[in-house]
Amino acid sequence: MTDTNLSLGWPAPAKLNLFLHINNQRDDGYHELQTLFQFVDYCDYLDFKVTQSSELTLHSNMSKVVADCDNLILLAAKSLQKFCNCEKGAEIWLDKRLPMGGGIGGGSSDAATTLVALNALWNTQLSKTQLMVMGLELGADVPVFINGLSAFAEGVGEKLVPVSPTEYWYLILIPYVHVSTAAVFQDPQLTRNTPKLDLDSLMSAPWKNDCQNFVVKRYPQVANTLGWLIEYAPSRMTGTGACIFGQFELEHQALEVLAKLPKDMRGFVAKGTNISPLESHLTRL
Repeated sequence: MTDTNLSLGWPAPAKLNLFLHINNQRDDGYHELQTLFQFVDYCDYLDFKVTQSSELTLHSNMSKVVADCDNLILLAAKSLQKFCNCEKGAEIWLDKRLPMGGGIGGGSSDAATTLVALNALWNTQLSKTQLMVMGLELGADVPVFINGLSAFAEGVGEKLVPVSPTEYWYLILIPYVHVSTAAVFQDPQLTRNTPKLDLDSLMSAPWKNDCQNFVVKRYPQVANTLGWLIEYAPSRMTGTGACIFGQFELEHQALEVLAKLPKDMRGFVAKGTNISPLESHLTRL
């Protein structure tokens, strides 16, 4: 017998920052930036069981996630409950595949998928725009995952303009180190004065990440990973790190380099996609 309250396989995809420029730091401490987000088809997955009590329970294959009282999945669910005065709850299972502290948006993506999924399953009927406003309270990257389209972002990352960069294949390498986004943005040595440019200029200029040189100097694991991959393909760091991605025209090219990966490195091959796997899942319901 099918459990009609059970909904399986909601994807929470990774993202790449194809470029990331930090323009200045505001008086409130947040940073103004310009960045280009693209999704890849490599995801965490969440299952949801709607309950008639308001209790929220999280299970995961990664115990550290469940033990975190500030877990973004539970915070997202609580935010939706409170905003909508929803008396339903949920039991949530997270199949964690994306690395934590990797700069590919794992926690933010999990939060976005939770908001989108529970909005559908609880029938709270919020618009995508309303969910994005709620998501911004959880993290600057959450709105782009809710929106579900590759985007040029400004502000702290919440002002989104849809764009369609080439959907390359990527080899994404995961150094064995956790890079704290907060620590990177708090360090006085970080570059914060890249001039703002219009979108056409940014799309045609060489792409770079203002955090990369800073992180490479402080984390030898990131430096070593970048140094290895850049021998095979154009390669950059995503977000505040630690993950490094190399760009390939064809899947087999990326897989051939993955096969050469030294034993002390790890990674995966994924396809860039301008419509997120979450958005595609939602349209199929």
